[in-house]
Amino acid sequence: MLGPVILAASRSDRMRRLISAAPVTKRVVDRFIPGETVDEIVPIVRELTDRGLELTMDVVGEDITTPEQAEAARDAYLALIERLRTLELGTRAEMSVKLSMFGQALPGGHELALANVRPVVEAAAAIGTTVTLDAEDHTTLDSMFAIHEELRKDFPQTGCVIQAYLFRTEADARRLAGAGSRVRLVKGAYKEPAEVAYQQKHEIDKAYVRVLRILMEGEGYPMVGSHDPRLISVAQELARQAGRKPDEYEFQMLYGIRGDEHLRLAAEGHRMRVYTAYGTDWYGYFMRRLAEKPANLRFFLRSMISKG
Repeated sequence: MLGPVILAASRSDRMRRLISAAPVTKRVVDRFIPGETVDEIVPIVRELTDRGLELTMDVVGEDITTPEQAEAARDAYLALIERLRTLELGTRAEMSVKLSMFGQALPGGHELALANVRPVVEAAAAIGTTVTLDAEDHTTLDSMFAIHEELRKDFPQTGCVIQAYLFRTEADARRLAGAGSRVRLVKGAYKEPAEVAYQQKHEIDKAYVRVLRILMEGEGYPMVGSHDPRLISVAQELARQAGRKPDEYEFQMLYGIRGDEHLRLAAEGHRMRVYTAYGTDWYGYFMRRLAEKPANLRFFLRSMISKG
């Protein structure tokens, strides 16, 4: 399986330098990350919302080593929210944040991440939108869930992400599926040991369906994070069985992947949200997109051969 190899490369400084220096890399990265600054991303936000889509915005970057970098990450999100406010697009775009970017891995990281993310959640609420806490590797999840619970005391619309490939996720889904919750379900994109996670695709797919059923039958708001046509059909059927209306759940897909499907679902009346990342520290995000799907890796390799 190439996925674990690619995920290992995502942590390699040598591979980072090699891939970043390849002439074709920027052209390929642009497929998944359409800008580096707020100014560059604004036309994308306008285009997608004009076409009936919603967004979740991610300022990429995870390798935070100082409190100052964590504060800079906070300020980058605050600048994004202010721009959305001036454009009157706040209700069409939410934020996705990784707590590692807010200092979670630093000394005193739990308290530091909470202190940095709270102003972002407050600012998002002020313009009529919200924040979803992205899931990272399994060692960070207890802290993430605790921060999520704390934020929901004042901002109950704050969402979180759960990953189907982890053994713990069915129990997490039952706990999180209460009234007012917002939960995004994804397969998972980190290299996890066999002691904590399913390793085979068919096992992960079955776990995804089990967890999705829990969310659809619960009282919260499920967010279906998948590009898999079969799982999208399963989600629609589970929603029908649970008596959910089209505005009582949503689909989420990555910018640059299956764009026609985004528009098809929106045209059918589904809520369709596009996960749109931007920023200069794109390497880790880009490598996980390659690891998640062989077609993404083939696209990258073909581009290197034909354009490099």
